[in-house]
Amino acid sequence: MLVTLKEILEMAEERKMAAGSFNTPNLESLQAVIGAAEELKLPVIVQFAQCHEDLMPLSVIGPIMVRMAKEADVPVCVHLDHGETLEYLKKALEMGFTSIMYDGSVLDYDKNVENTKQAVEMAKKWGASVEAELGSMGKRESGTGHEKEPEEDETKIYTDPILAKAFTEETGIDALACSFGTTHGIYLTEPKLDFSVVERVREEAGNIPVVMHGGSGVSREDFHRAIEAGVRKINYFTYMDKAGGTACLEYGKGQEGKGPLFFTETIRAAREAMKENVKEAMKIFAGR
Repeated sequence: MLVTLKEILEMAEERKMAAGSFNTPNLESLQAVIGAAEELKLPVIVQFAQCHEDLMPLSVIGPIMVRMAKEADVPVCVHLDHGETLEYLKKALEMGFTSIMYDGSVLDYDKNVENTKQAVEMAKKWGASVEAELGSMGKRESGTGHEKEPEEDETKIYTDPILAKAFTEETGIDALACSFGTTHGIYLTEPKLDFSVVERVREEAGNIPVVMHGGSGVSREDFHRAIEAGVRKINYFTYMDKAGGTACLEYGKGQEGKGPLFFTETIRAAREAMKENVKEAMKIFAGR
């Protein structure tokens, strides 16, 4: 069942949980995520990040994401993650995406507001939702890890709750990605999260649904604290992707001396491993 991000977030708010939002840059990851959601009977967000264009073009995987969402037994939002240009956002909307994220976090505040307002106006034409970002997690969502400890990343800027209020009111967005201590990629040390940032953003910005980027590697306890503070969408990809890669490696080792290694069987192992990893993440996000 294809739904908007706003609808998913309303479900999450009502249940006091966070909706899992998973990058699906290929068919196997898409099957894993929707399969996990159907087994757990939970709403889910499948998303494609612009930085994954070289892995699988949006023009190829996008329509498949929309079709599978329509055919799913649970509510599924199809979301464009970290869209860096308005032109790219429009491509996603034209193919049926029900939500877009404009990432203007590297721009100055006024330019971020200007472009985000344009994204909101554009999305309205398709009845789609909009997420934007204020502050910075230090890295784009590539899942490639870090060269430095997260707390040493000088590009990380925590979200200012007062600015969040003005930004939300000026742009009319449906969800706000906030920086409160998480970082994209693999964590080299346990992240130190400032949950008061989330609480204050919610207080100032009229209970705007807060989005947590850089969710992989965060402890169960910290996920629950973030959700209690007001996080309603959690982006998760790196550890899911790692689970698939580890499964491929283990399957290959298990086939040594037994004959040829077949690609189709390897990706089957990866898909099942990703599915199990996603299920565990979704259970945590739902408070199970």
